[in-house]
Amino acid sequence: MPAQKEIPALIHQTWKDADPPPKWQKWADSWRLHNPDWGYRLWTDADNRAFLQEHYPWFLPVYDGYPEAIMRADAIRYFLLDHFGGLYADLDFECLSPVSEILDGHELVLGCEPEAHTRLLLARRRGFGRIIGNAFIASRPGHPFWAHVHRRLVGAHKLPSTLDATGPFFLTRAIDSAPEPGSITVLGPEVLYPEVSPYATELFGPQDADYDRAYAVHHWSGSWTCDTDGAPRISAGKRFPFWASQELHQLADGMLSLDAQRRRWASGAPAPTVSCLMVTKDRSATARRAITCFRNQTYPNLELVVVEDGTSDALEQHIRDLGDSRIRHHRLPPEGRTLGELRNETVERATGPYVCQWDDDDLYDPERVETQMAAILALGAEACFLVRERLWWPARHKLAISCARVWEGSMVCAKDRLPRYPAQRRGEDTPVAEEVVRTCRVVQVDAPELYTYVCHGNNTFNESHFAEHFDVATEIWAEPGAYTEQLLAMATRLPIEPADIAHAETGPAAARASERRQREAVEPAPAPASERPLLLVLTPVKDAATFLPGYLDRLRALDYPREAISLGLLEGDSRDTTPELLQQVLPGLEAEYRRVTLVRRDFGLQLAGPRWEPGIQRRRRSVLAKVRNHLLSRALTDEEWVLWLDVDVTGYPTDLVQRLLGARKDIVVPHCATAPGGPTYDLNTFVLHPRAGTLNWSQWLRDGILQPPRGFGRTYLDELRGQGLLRVDSVGGTALLVRADLHREGLTFPPFPYQHLIETEGLAAMARDMGTACWALPDLEVLHPHHAQEVAHSEAVSLS
Repeated sequence: MPAQKEIPALIHQTWKDADPPPKWQKWADSWRLHNPDWGYRLWTDADNRAFLQEHYPWFLPVYDGYPEAIMRADAIRYFLLDHFGGLYADLDFECLSPVSEILDGHELVLGCEPEAHTRLLLARRRGFGRIIGNAFIASRPGHPFWAHVHRRLVGAHKLPSTLDATGPFFLTRAIDSAPEPGSITVLGPEVLYPEVSPYATELFGPQDADYDRAYAVHHWSGSWTCDTDGAPRISAGKRFPFWASQELHQLADGMLSLDAQRRRWASGAPAPTVSCLMVTKDRSATARRAITCFRNQTYPNLELVVVEDGTSDALEQHIRDLGDSRIRHHRLPPEGRTLGELRNETVERATGPYVCQWDDDDLYDPERVETQMAAILALGAEACFLVRERLWWPARHKLAISCARVWEGSMVCAKDRLPRYPAQRRGEDTPVAEEVVRTCRVVQVDAPELYTYVCHGNNTFNESHFAEHFDVATEIWAEPGAYTEQLLAMATRLPIEPADIAHAETGPAAARASERRQREAVEPAPAPASERPLLLVLTPVKDAATFLPGYLDRLRALDYPREAISLGLLEGDSRDTTPELLQQVLPGLEAEYRRVTLVRRDFGLQLAGPRWEPGIQRRRRSVLAKVRNHLLSRALTDEEWVLWLDVDVTGYPTDLVQRLLGARKDIVVPHCATAPGGPTYDLNTFVLHPRAGTLNWSQWLRDGILQPPRGFGRTYLDELRGQGLLRVDSVGGTALLVRADLHREGLTFPPFPYQHLIETEGLAAMARDMGTACWALPDLEVLHPHHAQEVAHSEAVSLS
């Protein structure tokens, strides 16, 4: 039978169950209103899985393994349209006119999102000239495009971003690589997407929408903010590390499966009521956001007890308008009660056997209560705390994962085991948490994404308290691009305002924050250090016979006691007389220095062409990283500092070591220049431009590492002379001082792409993730003139 070439008159929509939110019902009804002769099917989550089980069972492992429900909602449309054909529309898509006028005579019809969306950070970073929306798709059954999509779904299912794994970015790439593009029709944004998203509106200002030319309109209800009464975001297959203790004695540790407890609840196991307790005072905006988080919780049996002793009635009116019987607001006269006293008021009003602290200015993942109650019930515990939390400082455009500790605000506890809060105005929850841990059976869960601790400038503790948490954080996102990516990921599960995301990406607030960070990152030039700690100088050597004599002479000229210097050299892959020269000088070096380590190892790297060619950079620098790591592992013993020094450096001051130590920084580099006062030689040391996060870096990705042209988004040290000591975003290895304990704690040179960086640049990124900044002294020069081949390359680049 010949394949059907027309799009059948059948409308598909999906929802978690058969009762879509009332606010979207009118949009869902609009499709039947304007297309009365079309069939209609609302697919529930259960329907979707049963459909796949029957028709595409091979895809179920991928489908069930998606960490986010939105990924499953995205993916299912690509299978429904393949099997049945018809038209798929998101529930927040409104039909304005009969769609047969734009579908007749076509086999597969999609639409472009507004042009403004291509100017958003995530689209620019991926180099998209257009974005194909996946909220409206019409297709004939069995179109060959869908088999292509199914293959790509499997290939992309491990990508962390929903946009790339199943959403519009995924679909855009699939369209661009479609096997039969001639049968695909992509309509302009004026036909289906005349409105821009709230995020783009916040960023670029209101955009005119021409509804006269539109057949439908997407209202973007869930695209950039979760401030909706929609479905809680339920994940599947999540497992969390846990530790259980009884009166401070460890009992067990392992991995907690949320799905296992969900199955027990589904089989009839009790789910006790949890009373979430909020104390607030005239902070309606933040409290409303915390209430949205409460209403999005996946745990079924909850109440929210709100005690307020302020003068504004805005929050009380908001709660009344919500009409949610689970939320009870209690107003107390403003009599100056302490925070501890107010917390006791909430506990007394709680009706559930468990209580959960629910601060009015923080954010909570939809699965927070469900996860913590699953831990309590599965392990027979009386209380649960989170080991780590996410930290968010909007004003400074920083996100982090905290250090591990007992986070008081994350407490869920049996009400009958909770001691009274002391009458303190701040820090009142610390003694309570300590008492619970000391006297109760407690489980701690390491799931930092469940709780976002927000610094908004009006916290109980001042900003220095928050800065201390960032200083010891286990992971930090402070660069513009990385910060915005993380914030957008948070916005898929938390009520993040479009303005927060827009100001993170660009705009006056971000610009001021960037300028402030630059000012904070510059310090006066330090004086040379007076102390002389043990120092290990490490140098890889290859084909270095020409440079070794000068290298050793300059090392001897250092104004630093040789009895405090150890020397480590690794020779490999040389084709000149380097190995013989090293053997000749070794006895003298051993007599001169505290300790000498000579390592001989070939790594099999022989370059046929110039070493700067982009096509060999990953292999070349990967081998160099392995060389450095191997040398470090063989040579480092009891030294306090490691100085990485290239063998072909031709000049540096005799007090180089003292001046680097004088910076009092754990990682610091001098300025490697081609001549005194000349241009920078080592371009691996740089400072990112203030707006670097808004640039399209993906165009310079090759073999998994960034290889942009000189100056693209980066400032080098020859442009920063006179600035004393300044923080940098990356370091080179021509001359590099590192506190040895950092290496001992795991800081190495990545021989693989680490955040698209490798070797010394990768080390800087790894150090940042370990909480250590890199610094540079632009006026402390180390000289490295271009060699003959490099001069020819430089001249060719200049001519081109």
